[in-house]
Amino acid sequence: MGNDLIERRDDPEAAAEASVKKRGLLKRLTWIAGATLICLLVCYVSLLISSDGLQTDEREAVQKAIAVLEQHEFSREAFILKHLTVFRSTDNWWNRYIGHRDAYAATNFPFEVVTLYPEFFSVPVDDNERAAVLLHEASHLMGGGEEAALGSTWRNKLRLGWTADRYKQTRLWNATEQLTKAQFPYMFKCGPDGQSDCF
Repeated sequence: MGNDLIERRDDPEAAAEASVKKRGLLKRLTWIAGATLICLLVCYVSLLISSDGLQTDEREAVQKAIAVLEQHEFSREAFILKHLTVFRSTDNWWNRYIGHRDAYAATNFPFEVVTLYPEFFSVPVDDNERAAVLLHEASHLMGGGEEAALGSTWRNKLRLGWTADRYKQTRLWNATEQLTKAQFPYMFKCGPDGQSDCF
């Protein structure tokens, strides 16, 4: 019993055909990636040109609020807000299309565009409260939904220095507390009465 040894030779035509298929797939993927990037860029630019930028005094207020986040060691959030975010003062076409409830700000993820409404500048009593709003928006900028942003802001309020003893009577505090209670009732089942804020 003997086996014949068969010499294997690469077929040049098959190799050429495989190379064309690989190049074809790579070319298609490159084209898809390029087209996607162009669409995203056009969308991003359209968000900017359909809205207005901040005035000088508004930019200063935002910078002060970001400085508060930096002082309280919210480094990642401060970096995103300071270096990757474009702030606007009026709604872009997307925000106008979707609409918004009474809000201090709106975020367009993943474009890192944040619209700050007049209430952001007039309702918070100081830079700490504006920092709390920006902390909420930073969560959106990192891809978090409304519940994640609300929960994260409430859990971190003590670290931020946004506490009940100083801010309990403010509109922003009351609105945030009501929303947080509605979304996360378990956060308010602490203390001797079982109805106090756990954070």
